[in-house]
Amino acid sequence: MTESPSSVRAGAATFRPVLIRPAVVADSTGILEIYNHEVLTSVVTFDLVPRTEGEQREGISDRSGAHAVVVAVLPAPTDDVEADDAVGGERIIGFGALSPYRERPGYAATVEDSVYVHRDHRGDGVGAAILDALVGTARAHGFHALMAKVVDGHRASISLHETAGFEVVGKELQVGRKFGRFHDVVVLERLL
Repeated sequence: MTESPSSVRAGAATFRPVLIRPAVVADSTGILEIYNHEVLTSVVTFDLVPRTEGEQREGISDRSGAHAVVVAVLPAPTDDVEADDAVGGERIIGFGALSPYRERPGYAATVEDSVYVHRDHRGDGVGAAILDALVGTARAHGFHALMAKVVDGHRASISLHETAGFEVVGKELQVGRKFGRFHDVVVLERLL
């Protein structure tokens, strides 16, 4: 995947450039800030235990090409940059990935996407920019179908996918358990 510039809304009417690029190991801390917040506070992931820095670094190192992780970054003012959450003055505000859909070889032409946006940048177009990059990556690698599984009730994520050309193709009932209750999952698909 090549780097792709886009614009996002930051605040009421201000637009800032955002760059979608392949993640590097040094992005681990910024990714963890976003992901582990969701693990601890929401049902958008059914992970129950926060990832460690080592696990995240390994996850990025092990992925490349069609299944690489991408990050959305904004330039940060020099006085706002912390070495632990920025690479080269960039601040990670979202990330996404394509993952194999199933293990069996017959599913090799299908991938599943994941998109996460920092809570301070939701509604700014970051998720759309990440998903657009993932669709482009899937298409460039010759995949036929792109799947998304979204916890039922997460209207923003369902709408994001529908706007990107996905259709709801089903619902998995009570397949995830978190915070003491079962959750349904909406299944969306886009043919490429």
